[in-house]
Amino acid sequence: MKSKAKQKTFINNMITYAIVVVAYIVVQILMGTGHMSSLMKGLLVPFCIYVIMAVSLNLTVGILGELSLGHAGFMCVGAFAGALFSKCMKGSMDPTVSLIIAVIIGAVVAAVFGILIGIPVLRLKGDYLAIVTLAFGEIIKNIINAVYLGRDGSGFHISLKDSMSLNMDADGEVLIKGAQGITGTPQAATFTIGVILVLITLFIVMNLVNSRTGRAIMAIRDNRIAAESIGINITKYKLMAFSISAGLAGVAGVLYAHNLSMLKVSGFDYNMSILILVYVVLGGIGNLRGSMIAAIILYALPELLRGFANYRMLIYAIVLIVMMLF
Repeated sequence: MKSKAKQKTFINNMITYAIVVVAYIVVQILMGTGHMSSLMKGLLVPFCIYVIMAVSLNLTVGILGELSLGHAGFMCVGAFAGALFSKCMKGSMDPTVSLIIAVIIGAVVAAVFGILIGIPVLRLKGDYLAIVTLAFGEIIKNIINAVYLGRDGSGFHISLKDSMSLNMDADGEVLIKGAQGITGTPQAATFTIGVILVLITLFIVMNLVNSRTGRAIMAIRDNRIAAESIGINITKYKLMAFSISAGLAGVAGVLYAHNLSMLKVSGFDYNMSILILVYVVLGGIGNLRGSMIAAIILYALPELLRGFANYRMLIYAIVLIVMMLF
């Protein structure tokens, strides 16, 4: 029985990987033959970003069973950490190598924030947890919004007032400009890198879910008291799932930062967290494949319907309702 279950899990995982790989091949063929519009080309990297976000949030909402509304906060932390590294290394390192290191830095920084936030927050549950994670996302946004960071020959300078207060040398460079964010990050994000990061995200989450740790996390979700009674360390496993989810959101943030010429903190607001939660809910809570498909369809729809300016959101709402029903 055990080997049959393992075989079934392996086949399911392979199907999920195959969907991503086939989609990548089809896109490459369409681009190679000139059958893809410039609009769709512009959506390819964002597709990867929001798939990673949806899959990572599903780890918290679907597998752990906790409602988090601060996922955009972790994405914001990862984006700024990765973009700051890439801007500091600009010109002295290959953009692709810089992006790979930035992804690792973004993931680590976001995971650390996940642990720091998770230690006090995961004692709560339900609506209380949702409110506190929402507050975290807003706090992070407002802190970064107020930071001015510069660099000159004597090192880094930080201020919470304005760029003039940094007191830098004439050759100094302002790296973070408060509400204006970071400008001049290398646009090194490509669809190929995005797909590789999607596959890595799926590998991490699916292997976690099908491991002993994943079964412990799902046992906590299903019945916390019963799980605790058989010796499962509730805090340890909840914190592990929450921090991995945050780290993967940080990866998506780095990809997001390297797809834009200007990174502003205003993009990582409450609406983004809700949007990602919508992808998870409509794709099926706990269903990773569903999250991927929902993220792609629901992100593409508003862009593809721009020609129907007056009816765009009406059509979008109808599609949401149809997806909820079927």
